[in-house]
Amino acid sequence: MLPKATLTPSRVRPASKPSLRSPRSFPSIWLMTDERQGEGLWASLPRLPKGAGIIFRHHATCEPERSVLFVRLRAQARRRGLMLLVAGIDTRLRADGTHHRRSGPPRFGTASAHDIKELRAAERSGAAAILISPIFPTRSHPGKAPLGLMRLARLCRATAKPVIALGGMTKHRARQTARIGAYGWAAIDAWGSDKS
Repeated sequence: MLPKATLTPSRVRPASKPSLRSPRSFPSIWLMTDERQGEGLWASLPRLPKGAGIIFRHHATCEPERSVLFVRLRAQARRRGLMLLVAGIDTRLRADGTHHRRSGPPRFGTASAHDIKELRAAERSGAAAILISPIFPTRSHPGKAPLGLMRLARLCRATAKPVIALGGMTKHRARQTARIGAYGWAAIDAWGSDKS
């Protein structure tokens, strides 16, 4: 059975999915990093439960600032018992795994998908879990039509991989997505406030 990270004070019980082949626990709760978080990123970390995960993006941050930021974040993640993945393939950054959709052998990490075609590509990438988005309207993609719960449910049923719901997510919405088959959830803005 998949290990579950918990939400406080409420517990989200993800739908059952086939066990991952990694002996390491795999988070059901994720923080996505983004330049717009600014210094608020550091305030978000204590709000994550132990065993949660972080996907480091910051694609628009130039080097060497991006690497310096990653090293600082990695130290915080280790101190707090958080998993840290890096978006893309960057062998210079020593993360716990990767987040991308490129085809390859099984690996430790995640991939993103927005429709069934991308879901199949994510499966071929060897990812352990798939982030599907946007489920709800989100500041990250203004004007983009959200998938909604019905389409998310169909995509969850279409794959044996654990699905992480992303896009406009809050703790309340995480309970909704868990009921229709999502293993977990991820967010940017929800972790910036105690009122998520």
